[in-house]
Amino acid sequence: MASIREHFEMPSKTRTWSLALIFAGALCLIIGFITKGMSSDEQVKSVFWGTLMYNSIFFTLICNASMFFICATTLAMGGWQIAFRRVPEAISVMVKIFGPITLLILVYVVLIDHNHLIYHWLSDEAKTDPVLKGKLGFLNPTFFLIWTVLAIGLWIILGARMRKLSSECDEAPMDAETGRNYILRNTVTAAMFIVWFALTVASTIPWLWLMSLDAHWYSTMYSWYTFASSFVSGMALVALWVIYLKNKGYLEYTNEEHLHDIGKFMFAFSVFWTYLWFSQYMLIWYGNIPEETIYFKDRVQGAYKGIFFLNLIINFVCPLLILMKRSSKRNYTLVTFMAVLIIFGHWIDFYQMVMGSISKGAVTLSWLDFGIAALYVGLIIFFVGKELAKKPLITKYHPFLKESIIHHT
Repeated sequence: MASIREHFEMPSKTRTWSLALIFAGALCLIIGFITKGMSSDEQVKSVFWGTLMYNSIFFTLICNASMFFICATTLAMGGWQIAFRRVPEAISVMVKIFGPITLLILVYVVLIDHNHLIYHWLSDEAKTDPVLKGKLGFLNPTFFLIWTVLAIGLWIILGARMRKLSSECDEAPMDAETGRNYILRNTVTAAMFIVWFALTVASTIPWLWLMSLDAHWYSTMYSWYTFASSFVSGMALVALWVIYLKNKGYLEYTNEEHLHDIGKFMFAFSVFWTYLWFSQYMLIWYGNIPEETIYFKDRVQGAYKGIFFLNLIINFVCPLLILMKRSSKRNYTLVTFMAVLIIFGHWIDFYQMVMGSISKGAVTLSWLDFGIAALYVGLIIFFVGKELAKKPLITKYHPFLKESIIHHT
């Protein structure tokens, strides 16, 4: 282990870029708040808060996907990811930052501003609307915010527990009994996270945060669609950090075999996302029920038509054509390009999911959207780099480390 570079030091150039993105994003946020967030025009104001919403929700979910990846592979007894496990661990720390930001934005929209142009179920008309009246049991500020606090709170708590357990691998070698006990405790905590993840990200949270933007519309596949989008983006983010660290001379035990498996996740879940995209659209189109088709009518025939189908090209056609080959998943340049493209494509997807409901008549994509995204990207670079520097990059006493080192696919 003496020759292994265990401790990461963020290069000054990387730190400078992260701070520059944060500064530019913060400047856009301030200007946007003054020009749009404080506007007397309710529609302009709702566009500002909608922009903050979809960015915060998207980046919270893709960072939370890193902990889901850790927990899912832990339950599967998958040791192959141990060589780079500290990367998704560091990314998952962002939930502690992005989660509260998302909560504050939602509290303002739901509790303080009562913005019914964003959430129509907040309006007085909802109490007399037959459809919304039947949903008032969960589409009300009290339930919405309590469940949001519980969701984000337990993501943070259970994620911190998994990271704390991981730190034990830095303390001392484990004998057989200690190793078994360690794996058991990991498995139990991972199972708790997975169950809570299923109850939130894979079901209720997309309904409350996103699908209720079109409160009359519903889709039984919506949460799975949102999960697939956030998970494939989360794996792309992991890939970017792994490649970055490899290029800087770190993660010596991580090789093209590991990158190949990360690439397979990116490819597989791009196809899975497309399956859900097509199935949701096809079933609603075939049923031709007005209360269901209204969601797609505004996107397929309206102002968002170009973005809607560009979304399919970026998130399905490109991954299918580029990542299908074995060699492409082992090529650092191609995987980096596809990772950036996938994250951008699903960011655009979240944009149309939210803004296609808030501003149905016109596409609002502007400097504000890219500025807020730059702010979140800068925060990820800065804080993930800072977190990576806190612990050794190799969990050198983990019982499955040898399995990861000799991993072959």
